Amino acid sequence: MQKKFMVAMASAVVFVFATSAFAVGPGKTVEFEKGGKVIFDGKAHASAKCNECHPTIFKMKKGADVMTMKDMEAGKYCGICHNGTKAFGVKDASNCIKCHKK
Repeated sequence: MQKKFMVAMASAVVFVFATSAFAVGPGKTVEFEKGGKVIFDGKAHASAKCNECHPTIFKMKKGADVMTMKDMEAGKYCGICHNGTKAFGVKDASNCIKCHKK
């Protein structure tokens, strides 16, 4: 029994460190190319906890979510927080350059 517990705990520790190694933390970015270059900046989102967005809003696999501006404007994906209240709104054209880069 104790051996199974120790194996389970060791597996959990390995899992936590392995998944955090792939996280987009401060100083890291992820680029999306569909619809123009969009950069997700880990530093700008450092105050959010991973489980606030994963896996309920975004899937854990890179490229698994197919996001559109129409979806975001409807309050899905990034638009859940970027609604003009919690964070700058995706519907305001003056905010486009905050995510879309040339």
